[in-house]
Order: sequence, then structure tokens, then C-alpha cells
Amino acid sequence: MEVAQVLHMNGGRGEKSYAENSLVQRKVISITMRIAEEAITNIYCSTFPTSLAIADLGCSSGPNTLYAVSELVKAVDEVRRKLGHQSPEYQVLLNDLPGNDFNAIFKSLAGFQENLKKQMGDGFGPCFFAGVPGSFYCRLFRAKSLHFVHSSYSLMWLSRVPEGLEGNKGNIYMASTSPPSVLKAYYMQFQTDFTLFLKCRSEELVAGGRMVLTIFGRRSQDPSSKECCYIWELLAVALNEMVLEGTIQEEKFDSFNIPQYTPSPFEVESQVKKEGSFTIDRLEISQVNWNAYDNEVHQSAAFEDGGYNVARCMRAVAEPLLVSHFGEAIIDEVFSRYGEIVASRMSKEKTEFVNVTVSVTRKG
Repeated sequence: MEVAQVLHMNGGRGEKSYAENSLVQRKVISITMRIAEEAITNIYCSTFPTSLAIADLGCSSGPNTLYAVSELVKAVDEVRRKLGHQSPEYQVLLNDLPGNDFNAIFKSLAGFQENLKKQMGDGFGPCFFAGVPGSFYCRLFRAKSLHFVHSSYSLMWLSRVPEGLEGNKGNIYMASTSPPSVLKAYYMQFQTDFTLFLKCRSEELVAGGRMVLTIFGRRSQDPSSKECCYIWELLAVALNEMVLEGTIQEEKFDSFNIPQYTPSPFEVESQVKKEGSFTIDRLEISQVNWNAYDNEVHQSAAFEDGGYNVARCMRAVAEPLLVSHFGEAIIDEVFSRYGEIVASRMSKEKTEFVNVTVSVTRKG
């Protein structure tokens, strides 16, 4: 599987799109935004640049893409007004893989900028936007051209499916039944990718530049723990049912593995220290319910079905990967079963995503 070619969230604004099914990710951004705001105002106050370059890596498409950016810009503008400074010019660089729905972002920019100007009032900006397609596991920007890098729920995706997963039969990800060699292969791929990511960003950030990364992760030292792998284990159950019924070929199922690694805070800290270009300012854990609509007030009865909500969210994320491997014919059935399985498990146990957030500064 060529991950860079097939990994993208479902585009458009339809019922199955990421734009309509990304409330979990928005909640994660909201929960961790205070860390990002602290970091970006610190870099602004330490240098008072006349122009501020902000990169959002793994920006996807939909409302979350510009939500994070708007909150960051507002935080800087509030500080500079209090200090009586002129507004810097903002350069916002939105990155994701080439399959991302950049057109949807570009179409929404005019309205977004108009609203931003109204909210911020006179003396704000200007604010320039650019889309930057490409993998963040390579260089994306000019040397020493960025002041701030933000990424949320993107860095758990690996650049490739790890090698040596032949013994992972019956699973599509790390699981309690995965042999140690599979867990090691996933961890080694994460180490390689995250180190490369840090090296590339260290070359692109100015000295003293800041970076805040939030990654779907885990508290446990066990990489196959339920808190990070259960969501995929349940998808494997749905696929396995269809294998037993003959709808999916067993060889197809056994050769499918999710290119993701959910690190612990210790693993993130270790790699940052080992790579050596950054100092760690904050390292925090948060959590969010699997069902984004939990505790939300909605008119529609459909939103009360937690399994349905989680299945829609996961479909928006995983459908392109599944289609590229299994074809389109099975997708509706897979996620219908998945929703029922998830609903059953959610009624019996607490289900949360764990988020690892690290805030770092580029060494001088």
C-alpha cells in the first residue's frame, strides 16, 4: 500500500465526509488549544516579528482546518493589542497529503477571511493562505521560514505499513494477540518516521520557533493496550465476520494492516530528546469520548446512537484505506456491522481516545 497515495479523509460535504464527521477531532483541538496559544504568543512576544509564518500539518478539510488557525491568530492579535503593537502579517501554510480535498479549503477561504476581519476589527493582518501538498515526513518549507508549527491527530499516521507483519493474522493493527515481532515492527517505523519529522521541522523553523503536536496515543507502556487499539480491533471483528461468510477473501484480510502508531508520552519524549533539535516545554495527556455527540444536545434521534456516530467518524477516516485494498462493494456492510459491534461494547465499558500533546521549542 502506497500510504501517501491512498491516505486521506473522505472529501466533500456529504453524509460520509470528514467535514461532517470530525467533531471528535474538533474537541481534541479545543481541549489542547490553550497549549498552542501559549506557545504561539510566547514566540510572538520573544521576537515581535513583522510577519508570522504558521504551518498546520495534516490540516485535512472541513471546519477544523481553519478553526485551529483562527484561534491561533486571535491569540496573537489579543496580545499585540494589549501591548499596543502593529499587527504582524500572517502567512498560513496548510499541509496535507495530495489526496486531501484542498479545493474545499480554497472555496471556503473568502468567507473565512471576511468573518475573521469582522471579528478582529481594524488594524488586523493581512492574512495570506497557501496549500502545501506533500508528506510531512520530508521537507515542505524553506529553511528557517516558520515561526510556529501545529499538528493535531495526524502524526499517528505512519509513512508506510511496517515490514514484517506476516505473523499478524486475524488482526488489522496491533492487538493483544499480535506477536512481539509485530509490535516491534510498528514501533521501529514510528521511531524512523517521527525522527525524520523532527529533523525536517528543525530545518524549517527559526531558532526559538515553537511547535505543538497532538497525537492519538496511549497512557500505557503496552503498545497493544485496549486504550489505543480497541477501536481497530472492533473493525477487525466486522471484517473477520465477512471472511467467515465468504464475502471477503481470507488472504485479502490477512494482508491488510493499518499504517498507524499510537505512542505513549514516554515514547514521544524519548524521540524528541534523541533527535536533539528541540527542548520540551510541555508534555500532557487528555482524553475524549469515542462518541463525539456524548453530552451534546441534538434534535435528531440518529445522534443518540453512539455506535452509529463512531462508525461514521471512523468511516470518514478509514474508508479510502479500505477501498484501496478491498474495493468499494463491501464498505457499507463493513461499517453497518462495525456500528453494531461498537454500540454493543460502548454500552458495557468506558471508551475514550487518549491524546498526547507535546509543546517544543527549536534550539538556538
